[in-house]
Amino acid sequence: MAKKSAVNRNNRVKRLVVQFADKRKALKKIANDDSLPLEDRFDARLKLAELPRNSSAVRIRNRCEISGRPRGYYRKLRMSRIALRDLGAAGHIPGLVKSSW
Repeated sequence: MAKKSAVNRNNRVKRLVVQFADKRKALKKIANDDSLPLEDRFDARLKLAELPRNSSAVRIRNRCEISGRPRGYYRKLRMSRIALRDLGAAGHIPGLVKSSW
């Protein structure tokens, strides 16, 4: 099980990303538009820099829904390899057979 503080921090980042998504998208659109004057684009970049760092989507860490583990994460299943193996061995995932020899 991952540390509660790490999981809570990641959840806080997810909330910030949702909160500032529209503002960040609008500022990026202005900043990357070559048809606008350089001063307007620069102002948009400055405003973008004033937003909280944790409101950027690249700061979100993929974590297992069950254990909170950050490594060995399957995006499609939204869980780690260890949680997948435990659920498969318990028979909770249809079609998955744990092989051992």
